[in-house]
Amino acid sequence: MQHEQTTLTQDVEATLVPQGDQCTLPSGTTVTVTHRLGGNFTVMTANGMFRIAREFAEALGESPDLEGGDDNREPHEGPPEKDEIWNQLRNVFDPEIPVNIVDLGLVYNLAVEEDGPDSHHVRMDMTLTAPGCGMGPTIAEDAKSRILSVPGVVEATVEIVWDPPWTQDLISEEGKMQLGLI
Repeated sequence: MQHEQTTLTQDVEATLVPQGDQCTLPSGTTVTVTHRLGGNFTVMTANGMFRIAREFAEALGESPDLEGGDDNREPHEGPPEKDEIWNQLRNVFDPEIPVNIVDLGLVYNLAVEEDGPDSHHVRMDMTLTAPGCGMGPTIAEDAKSRILSVPGVVEATVEIVWDPPWTQDLISEEGKMQLGLI
């Protein structure tokens, strides 16, 4: 993996990893991009590790990946494609782990409910690799954003649950290969 150093061209909102605290990294800050995951970025600075959302890609000198934003929505009839919801969730990552939440086995339940004609609510239960992970709300919000990008979804709820406890046994074969576990 190639790590690239760059300087922020504007102030950006960031999340301190793994604590999950929100902060602003000022323009002119030198960062080293360590991961590009799901359109978001994990960077190192002299003050620690941060996650920068895809909306701030240009401040890093990157092309923005705004796929999954509400601006791209087209009219849709009928229920959302469940496969497309899963595909979107494969773009959600814990900034410390280069495997998506689906292959990590973090998604426990995914249900599509009809609220009315052409109005569907997706409810998802997910867990985290560790109960003390401060990035949970950020990961859940990223998952919600990705779910809402699927045509036919008008509402999404993502709950973090702890039962059953997550174990490495839940990681998919592909995820285990990416992590070098097999």
